[in-house]
Amino acid sequence: MKALLVLVLGSVCSAAMADNVATNAEQIPVEQYSYSQHLDIAKVLSMSEVPNVCEVVPARMTYEDSKGQKHILEYRVMGNGCSNG
Repeated sequence: MKALLVLVLGSVCSAAMADNVATNAEQIPVEQYSYSQHLDIAKVLSMSEVPNVCEVVPARMTYEDSKGQKHILEYRVMGNGCSNG
């Protein structure tokens, strides 16, 4: 019976933590990059994978600025699927 209680409590706690992480990620607005924009990037936290296509695609970078605030920046990048031959 104790093992069942521990299992249920563990499941509830992990679900609550996952929900908290998802909520925090949703609260950060996605900023669209423009070439005239000055960026204050102190630490890059993550970058999206660039797909293997031969076209311009959106990419995202999550970073912290010099004040420790998290930002999500969306920008356009050429895919990795082009060959020069």
